Amino acid sequence: MTLTPPRRTRRTHSEAFKQSLIEACGEPGASVAGVALANGINANQLRRWMRERGIEPPELSCLPLRVAASEPMGGFVPVQLSPHVDPPIRLELRKGAATVTVEWPTSSATTCGAWLREWLG
Repeated sequence: MTLTPPRRTRRTHSEAFKQSLIEACGEPGASVAGVALANGINANQLRRWMRERGIEPPELSCLPLRVAASEPMGGFVPVQLSPHVDPPIRLELRKGAATVTVEWPTSSATTCGAWLREWLG
C-alpha cells in the first residue's frame, strides 16, 4: 500500500478580482482586513497586491473620524428612574389542612426573623 501525501495547491485570482478588492479598500470606512475577510483571503495578501501596484495600504490612524451631526455632543442627559420598591417577604405556613400566608415588609426583615423564630419556638 502506497500513501501519497496530499498536494498543497495555490489559489489563483484574476486581475479583475484583485483590482476590485483594492478599489473596495479605498471606500470610506473600509479596512483592508475587513475587505479581505469578507472575500476569504488573508489581509497580508491583499496588502501585498496593493504594494505590487504601488498603492500604499491605508493606516487606521489616517482614516477620517466621522461624527453624525444629529447626535448631541457631551453633556449631561437626565434619565427618569422609577421608584425602587422591594417586594415583601412572603411566608406560607401549612399545618394539616390549614394554610396561613404572612407578608412582611422587606425593610423589617430582622423583625420578621425574630417573629418566625418565636412562632416556630
